[in-house]
Amino acid sequence: MLRVPKMAPIERITLFKVPKAEDRARILEQYKVLAKTAVKDGKPYILSAAAGESFPDPRNRGFNISVKTTFASMEDMEYYDKECEAHKALKAVAGPAKEDVLTTYFESVL
Repeated sequence: MLRVPKMAPIERITLFKVPKAEDRARILEQYKVLAKTAVKDGKPYILSAAAGESFPDPRNRGFNISVKTTFASMEDMEYYDKECEAHKALKAVAGPAKEDVLTTYFESVL
């Protein structure tokens, strides 16, 4: 029997630059909503999520909200980007408030 290697989960890091404190608070509240409401085929599909204000540090280059989400597969992450209603609601809140955003994703070697 041929075994297909199982992919490691997809780890996604998103960093936002959001100048106004009240906008940062609104975005983080929307992440709380997303964590409770993001579903695919009627079931939760995000394996884990963490979001918060970044600690002040010159190394963060002004990115002041940090988010980490974990998906079982690239397919799930692509669903998140293109179809997830909870993510669309988050983008509606974050889009106008953000000055910049950076997103990267990877499979951990650990």
